[in-house]
Amino acid sequence: MKLDRRSLIAAGTLLAATARFPALAAPAQKLSSAQRNRIDTLLAAMTLDEKIGQMVQIAGGRQIALNSRLDEAALDKVRAGRVGSFLHVAGAQPLQALQRVAVEESRLGIPLLFAMDVVHGYRTIFPVPLAMAASFDPDVAHQAARIAAVEASVSGLHWTFAPMIDIARDARWGRVVEGAGEDPYLGARIAVAQIEGFQTADPANPDTVLACAKHMGAYGAAIGGRDYDSAELSERTLRETYLAPFHAASHAGVGTMMTAFNDLSGVPTTGNEALVRGILREEWDYQGLVVSDWNAIKELIAHGAAATPAQAAALALRASVDMDMTSNTYADHLAPAVAADPSLLPLVDEAVGRILAAKARLGLFDDPYRFGDAAREKTVLQSADHRAAARRAAERSIVLLRNEGATLPIRSGRTIALIGALADDANSTLGSWRARGNKDESITLRQALAERATVRFAPGVDTRSGDTAGIPAAVAAAEQADITIIALGEDYDYSGEARSRSDITLPGAQLALIEALRATGKPIVAVLMNGRPLALESALEGIPAVLETWFLGNESGHAIADVLMGRVSPAGRLPMGIPRNGGQLPLFYAHPPTGRPANPDLAVDSARYRDADIGPLFPFGHGLSYSRFDYSDLRAEGQGAKNHMVAVTVTNSGPVAADEVVQLYIRAPVPGLARPVRELRGFARITLAPGESRRVGFALSSDQFAYWDDGWKVAAGPVECMVGASSDDIRLTTAIAVPSAYDLAAGALAGAALATQVTLG
Repeated sequence: MKLDRRSLIAAGTLLAATARFPALAAPAQKLSSAQRNRIDTLLAAMTLDEKIGQMVQIAGGRQIALNSRLDEAALDKVRAGRVGSFLHVAGAQPLQALQRVAVEESRLGIPLLFAMDVVHGYRTIFPVPLAMAASFDPDVAHQAARIAAVEASVSGLHWTFAPMIDIARDARWGRVVEGAGEDPYLGARIAVAQIEGFQTADPANPDTVLACAKHMGAYGAAIGGRDYDSAELSERTLRETYLAPFHAASHAGVGTMMTAFNDLSGVPTTGNEALVRGILREEWDYQGLVVSDWNAIKELIAHGAAATPAQAAALALRASVDMDMTSNTYADHLAPAVAADPSLLPLVDEAVGRILAAKARLGLFDDPYRFGDAAREKTVLQSADHRAAARRAAERSIVLLRNEGATLPIRSGRTIALIGALADDANSTLGSWRARGNKDESITLRQALAERATVRFAPGVDTRSGDTAGIPAAVAAAEQADITIIALGEDYDYSGEARSRSDITLPGAQLALIEALRATGKPIVAVLMNGRPLALESALEGIPAVLETWFLGNESGHAIADVLMGRVSPAGRLPMGIPRNGGQLPLFYAHPPTGRPANPDLAVDSARYRDADIGPLFPFGHGLSYSRFDYSDLRAEGQGAKNHMVAVTVTNSGPVAADEVVQLYIRAPVPGLARPVRELRGFARITLAPGESRRVGFALSSDQFAYWDDGWKVAAGPVECMVGASSDDIRLTTAIAVPSAYDLAAGALAGAALATQVTLG
């Protein structure tokens, strides 16, 4: 008998709820009783093949050719109920047509999910994620995600594979460009801001998309910074550092998560039942959709964890991976695996229930065509408001690393030599994962500076060639100018997925160009453009002013020029320390002290390299301003057994209005353990006029001092609180006391996953 699909997806009146669908934890994951009934009704009516079809995501195109694979064979799979989601698709009209096939031509009429990597903008491109983290301003990340969601949803998309929230402490890893850097507290705050921007409080609202926290595990801890390689970690480090942003994302109600490519201590994360089903599902009570990464289920065979595709399918399903991205392992091999082991069938029902719940939360059962509006596409994409927001984000993401002799800002009337191919490279402004970004809509530094000053431009050398033929023209331009700006770094294709590098010094003949420009005797400003921290100690030697600008998106040139010319005082801070050389990697500020701490005296045996100065060239949290800030009157008060307030007064003692990023670090000793020398537990970006003071308060919970020891625990005793302008620029120190030790409940937020409330007086 043919079933009426409209009855099946209406309100679940055919069958009573069977409690097959698991409870959902976070507010954004809750379903109404009608939605639960609808899901149970559909599950009861579906064949095994139709259930497995919901677990299949296929590519409808390629990143450079969206929708190019939406041929008749793909549409036949949709009609047969053999597809639950497409990725690499976009556009209001083509996606509405594709959705119509699913809803009106398949037996059950279940709508499809359309997905794409909308990482830092859809058409209006914002700074790359590492740059937005440098703003130390979650509002920047939130607004970028909100605008990306508006543009993506009006173009028919439901789901983005962002944010990437992997902690990265090795700049050789190419994907550092996609995350928030080395610190779990900063990473958690930026992650939550992006999730809330993509989804809003209710994903069924107009102009929202489901977010995807990726990559569950410890992808950023790959050995040697090699993409896809193994991660070998203690459970303490995994819990305290690498999982903290994921726990925060789960608590914030992120709609989906993605497993990582790598193995974690020998167990591939896509088949890691203890990690995904154990920690994520059972301990954290996360019941959102979990998707594999591209082809990762099939790659369980290459890992050696499975001998056959059917074993790989069963392994991923037991781990609680709901959807197979592109490998067709579920499509082709899950049914035989279920036939061989019927105990897998309830896991299939759970997975399909979570996929249907994601579609229900987006309102697709109520209106499958609510996403995509061809008329609005023409007015929303690249709108003036969106461009203005992108410019503000770019301005707030720039970090002033060095400014000797007040070289910056550049005084009006000076002739500028602008050197370096990156200064005129509109393509690189977009960074990696540029979605539908168009380089012709980006403003380069060359264009923007020419609007403000007399500029003599010479490309000098590019980032990929050892050719030095352009150096004489660059030198001539510098000799005819008052000041030289040199754009240095890597073009966009040096960073991103599968872009790990063993040598993170300047590529090409850029060092030769620097040496030639030094010889002119003209003051030099280095403008760094890159998707990772580079090893630049020798390259930057003797250069008085250095800006880290990353890849800032469509408004890159305007933002950099605004800072160079003094319209904006920079206030970005480094989300990753910049190494002196690549031999220092991995490098991070929150390290244990060791029994023989690094000593500048080489006659003392200590934890340091003998051929390099101690520590990074520029530390985590570092960033300068065109003004000066004084810190005073640091006080700590207990507010009950678990609550504490740390407050400090910050004064702008310089000549211009500017932002300061006030940073709070802790050191929480534990008997018998070597704990990090300091850990970020709060920050506030504040704007102060010259002479203005503000009181900044940080409300802490003792739960934020927790450490992992077969469960979260808090030790009794003093906790040192350090306030300053970077991890290496601590201005004031005080202490608070935890009166007694205690254990936290299983699944409770703890440590870096917990947010500190900031008050401004």
